[in-house]
Amino acid sequence: MALLRTPPNERDHRRGDPNASVVLVGYGDFQCPHCAAAEPVVQELLGAFDDLQQIYRHFPLSEVHPLAEVAAQAAEFAAEHGAFWQMHDALFANQPQLSLPVIFAIAAELGLPQAALRDALEAGIHTAKVRDDFIGGVRSGVNGTPCFFVNGARHDGTYAFESLSAAILTARPAAVAPQPTSTRHARR
Repeated sequence: MALLRTPPNERDHRRGDPNASVVLVGYGDFQCPHCAAAEPVVQELLGAFDDLQQIYRHFPLSEVHPLAEVAAQAAEFAAEHGAFWQMHDALFANQPQLSLPVIFAIAAELGLPQAALRDALEAGIHTAKVRDDFIGGVRSGVNGTPCFFVNGARHDGTYAFESLSAAILTARPAAVAPQPTSTRHARR
């Protein structure tokens, strides 16, 4: 079993319960169609489990997704302005038409300064953060996206709700109620 080699830290982007008993670290690529497909599942998991925290880390597969690195840097730029998750969500929502003009249009919609974004991308100001996430992923055994770690252990199942939910339930301490709060999958 592969383990997360770079533990959660202050540079990570987090959402969900800050005191969660389960931390879901996901390595993703903004141009990866599987990452875009996994995103609604992660959102559903956050709604289903009260004690879950999501961490997103960059793993741009630039050889097959030429805009993944630029999109990751744009997300880091947005983070400087308190809008990482808004940029993250918009990049995935607009993935089919992702381009530099779309990235700048998203930034404009978020009220981010266009000239400063252009300057940051040209200077590669956020390259180190994206590279650090990528290297941490490689050291942890990430070889494709999306790749999830549940409380530090790589999840080798699918990114389907049922598979990730089972991993989260297994990772929860015994004192935590064992069922998700979502009713969507209870009817199946």
